[in-house]
Amino acid sequence: MKKILEIYKKHEEIINYLIVGVLTTIVSLVVKWGLLFTILDAKNAIELQTSIIISWFAAVTFAYITNRVFVFKSKSKNIIKEIISFFSSRVLTLLLDMGIMWFFITFLKLNSRVWVIIWTMIVQVLVTVLNYIFSKLLVFKKK
Repeated sequence: MKKILEIYKKHEEIINYLIVGVLTTIVSLVVKWGLLFTILDAKNAIELQTSIIISWFAAVTFAYITNRVFVFKSKSKNIIKEIISFFSSRVLTLLLDMGIMWFFITFLKLNSRVWVIIWTMIVQVLVTVLNYIFSKLLVFKKK
C-alpha cells in the first residue's frame, strides 16, 4: 500500500488527469450516444454534428470543473479568463472530432452503430491526449 501511495504522489497530476479523463469521456459518450441512438441519427450529417457539439459542451464543462479542482488544483482568481482559455483550447479538439466523424461516418458512410462507436472511441483517445497537453501548457500553467 505504501508503494502505491508513493507512486500516486510521484505521478499525482497524470493519475488524476486519467481518472478525470475517463469520467469526462463517459460524460461525452453518454451524451453523444444517448442523442445518436435515441432522438438523433448518425446518418444525418447535421444531426451527427449536433450530437458532437452538445456532447462536447457537456464534457468540457464537466472537465473544466474537475480539472480545476482535482487535477491542476488551480488557485487562479481570474476564473473567467481561465474558463475562456479552457474552452478555447478545446475548440481545436472539437473541430478534430467533427472532422474525423464527418469523414468516416458521413463521407465514407460508415454510419452503422458499430462504426459510430469505433470512430468515437478512436477520436476520444486523440482528444484526451491533446486536451491534456493544451491544459498543461495553455490553461493551468504553473507560475
